[in-house]
Amino acid sequence: MYTLYAIPNCDTVKKARTWLAGRGIDYQFHDYKKQGIDRPTIEHWLTQKPWEELVNRVGTTWKKIPEPERPTDAEAAIALMMEKPSVIRRPLIEAEGKIIALGFKPDDYQNVFSN
Repeated sequence: MYTLYAIPNCDTVKKARTWLAGRGIDYQFHDYKKQGIDRPTIEHWLTQKPWEELVNRVGTTWKKIPEPERPTDAEAAIALMMEKPSVIRRPLIEAEGKIIALGFKPDDYQNVFSN
């Protein structure tokens, strides 16, 4: 089973969900806004991806953070992701504890979900 971590009103997430639905791919939706995210989950993701890839540094949430308050290391990034999960790059799709997709690019999804 796949778990898609995101926020529902994000345009990129909507595109990913439409792509998955169009191919009949089932997933569980984890809504950051309603369910939040816990430290152990983020720490587990950090064993697979550096924090710089997990944090969306081009999004609105990031841009609203004053420069001196932006994280410069994993510990600060974890705190930020827990406090403001909208800063996590989305969608993040996990299967059996492994990140299989981060963000949405149709070609990447085709490769991931055709296996």
